[in-house]
Amino acid sequence: MEFTTTENQRMIADMIRDFGAKHIKPSMRAWDESQEFPVEVFKALGKLGLMGVLVPVPYGGSGFGYVEYVTAIAELSKIDGSIGLSMAAHNSLCTGHILQFASEAQKQQYLPKLATGEWIGAWGLTEPNTGSDAGNMRTVAVQDGDYWVINGAKNFITHGKSGNVAVVIVRTGEVGDSHAMTAFIIEKGTEGFSAGRKEDKLGMRASETTELIFEDCRVHKDQVIGQVGEGFVQAMKVLDGGRISIAALSLGIAQGAFEASVAYAQERQQFNKPIASFQGISFKLADMATEIEAASLLTYQAADMKDRGLDVNKESAMAKLYASEVSVRVANEAVQIFGGYGFTKDYPAEKYYRDAKLCTIGEGTSEIQKLVISRAILK
Repeated sequence: MEFTTTENQRMIADMIRDFGAKHIKPSMRAWDESQEFPVEVFKALGKLGLMGVLVPVPYGGSGFGYVEYVTAIAELSKIDGSIGLSMAAHNSLCTGHILQFASEAQKQQYLPKLATGEWIGAWGLTEPNTGSDAGNMRTVAVQDGDYWVINGAKNFITHGKSGNVAVVIVRTGEVGDSHAMTAFIIEKGTEGFSAGRKEDKLGMRASETTELIFEDCRVHKDQVIGQVGEGFVQAMKVLDGGRISIAALSLGIAQGAFEASVAYAQERQQFNKPIASFQGISFKLADMATEIEAASLLTYQAADMKDRGLDVNKESAMAKLYASEVSVRVANEAVQIFGGYGFTKDYPAEKYYRDAKLCTIGEGTSEIQKLVISRAILK
């Protein structure tokens, strides 16, 4: 494995730092307070090539691999986890599903709009009563001639309201049959397709999360991705890449919280010394740095394997599990290092703390990651 940072990674990191200083940092607190999804920021990210990092150049994307993609998510998430989350969901879920499994005609139709940020993408798998138990989903599609009629609801959908198009996995056969679900591409404005309630969240508040509602929604058979019955299998493969995204998101939040802690510990004086000079603080920083480094190695290993076309089922789950738990621990210690100020919104620690927790839940809880890992090592 090559451990040195590539020129592409340095270029991406520098570009995001400059962009973040101008377009994210000045407004991120206001977005967090109001739970505003800053669509124009994502349009601008599209112009930088960050809404289609993995999409080949002929489809309007940047044509990079997962190593560059991890760098991009981590750098955005160091600034604001909400922006990193939405960028990751757009790239790895909606756009990634179309890129991996759609027909050439579908790719030509949708990827250029998604990769350039002209359109925002959503992806729907989770339902109110079937979180990790996706095989028992209740959203159903029934064929009617050349159309499928969809009824049901999805929840916890990133960009469910603002998205221009959604990839949605629904049941087209018997409950519990993993080959009885199908993926559809559904455009905003399709009759019977609407956004429901927007979630009022603890963290990641500038990343929009809503319900998707289907009421006799008629979707043409040309909008099926792949074959009827392949949707669940496709979704599980998409999530293998998605776990790398969340590991990168976790890594960025942890790095942001750590860097803020180091800076504060060197500035904050107690007993006429910077608090970084006390072992109680310096040892915390040492533990944080070590765990972040380990999380980084796991995440970039999974990204490197993905780029080489290897099976990353176990490795992506390991990266996601460890990096997300590290993110929570580091953010917790950051609040502790900041002390009373860490509990106020005048300093960055509390936002990292709130944002980090989602990383242990979204795209498969820590417990589900352990299930994936244990199955892989015991088969």
